[in-house]
Amino acid sequence: MEYFSILAYTIPMEERFLPIGIQDFEDLRRRGFLYVDKTAYVYKLAREGKPYFLSRPRRFGKSLLLSTMEYYFLGKKDLFKGLALESLEKDWIEYPVIKISFGADNYPDLDCLRSQENSILSDYEKKYDVEVSDFRAAPRLKNLIRAAYEKTGKQVVILIDEYDKPILDALYTDFEEQNRQELRSFYSPLKDCDKYIRFLFITGITKVSHVNIFSGLNQLNDISLNEDFSSICGISESELEKYFQPEIKNLAERRKLTYQQAKEKLALMYDGYHFSQDAEGVYNPFCLLKCFMEKKFGSYWFESGTPTFLVKTLQNQPIFLTNLVNGRKAKEDQFKNYDPDSKNMLPVVYQSGYLTIKDYNPEKNVYTLDFPNEEIKYGFLNVLLKKFVTVPDDDLGLAIDNLCDALESHNVDRVLSIIKSAIADLPTIVKKDMCENYYESVTHLMFRMTGYNVVSELQNVAGRSDVIVTTKDSVFIFELKMDKGQDFEKIAELALTQIDANGYSERFAVSGKQMFKVGVVFSSDGKGIVGWKIK
Repeated sequence: MEYFSILAYTIPMEERFLPIGIQDFEDLRRRGFLYVDKTAYVYKLAREGKPYFLSRPRRFGKSLLLSTMEYYFLGKKDLFKGLALESLEKDWIEYPVIKISFGADNYPDLDCLRSQENSILSDYEKKYDVEVSDFRAAPRLKNLIRAAYEKTGKQVVILIDEYDKPILDALYTDFEEQNRQELRSFYSPLKDCDKYIRFLFITGITKVSHVNIFSGLNQLNDISLNEDFSSICGISESELEKYFQPEIKNLAERRKLTYQQAKEKLALMYDGYHFSQDAEGVYNPFCLLKCFMEKKFGSYWFESGTPTFLVKTLQNQPIFLTNLVNGRKAKEDQFKNYDPDSKNMLPVVYQSGYLTIKDYNPEKNVYTLDFPNEEIKYGFLNVLLKKFVTVPDDDLGLAIDNLCDALESHNVDRVLSIIKSAIADLPTIVKKDMCENYYESVTHLMFRMTGYNVVSELQNVAGRSDVIVTTKDSVFIFELKMDKGQDFEKIAELALTQIDANGYSERFAVSGKQMFKVGVVFSSDGKGIVGWKIK
């Protein structure tokens, strides 16, 4: 069998097969799919350490990476012909491999989780002829590791894929803590079996703190933010050029673009993920390959589904949009580890791939997080809007289009009428004492969906403006107030006075754009917008 070499771009277009949804390395290689060579990373990891953890968003190639590791440690040298590992590895030793994956099922309760544990363990117990006397999962895993070591005479390789899915599937239910405790018990033998283990690699979407799932594995090497491994999943700009020139040319021809224009559009839609402060950005591989196959720029990541646990988090915790967008500043510990008991949504949003590292200040050790690309930005805002406004899904696009038209025609009354209709009543998932933040957040969301530049709480010397929207010829400054039982006209007038007194418009005075100052008053009883004044 001839495998694709690293000069994959030389293969004729009709013989190029894109590995969309292919997660098995052997299947990919034997059937002749294109493969972006990540095997040098596998060799480096295997040479330099033993227990690793990697967090990456869904559809980013984690399962294929683990499958590549599996066949490497099984000594399948023929599968690596033409790849970096073929020349790097000289010994090709076959090790026993135990692969534990929770990606193939859902785990809403403890019974489902235990059933999957039993299925995984039973398969390997048959393989290594292990007699089972204690049917608890943890003792079975411990006996299995020891038996594999004793029967092969070699240390065991353990690969764990989507370790956190049973927790995330049961999030905010009575079974969340049960699944967490079960996993903590299931993984507990890994510490005591250290002498039997050659290599341990764990992947997931989240890095769960506080619960300490891998009890005792204090030496677990988290490479999620390690610059050396920032491109271990995903497709970098250099890899895009190296492997996919024919696909880019084909896409450009179909969309009537130049090669450079097609590349720029690809970057705008699917690039921009940074998993370290100084690393090269990477593309979402699933979206990129789907775009090449369909030959059009679509929202493929969102079409494949929104993570259930993200929606649950948004529904169970108040929305603080300005804490998530507008170039969110954060220390590493604020977004690296997810604590299910915390109200901090930032780790969930970052680790699920909706925010990424955009900048880093080494003096203050502060990161700037923002949307990686256009597909993610509009997909995320759309998810939020559908959860927090009363406009039906099928009318949402029309409402946003009308909002764009109203802004372009400077019809501020129409702008606020559209928003008023969308937030006529406070959703039941938002408490009344949170309605001020809710109204500001949803107003911001709707403006962001228009594609115009929108900033919330823009700081100046005198204070922070609530929402500022800028179009090609206009600036709209919105100051949002709650009525608190008072006459809305007085409150709206107070808002306009605040805009002038605090100089919110001064930075835009030299722009030459038409200025609109708007005082908007919301009901403190959760009844939406009660009125506004325009200056």
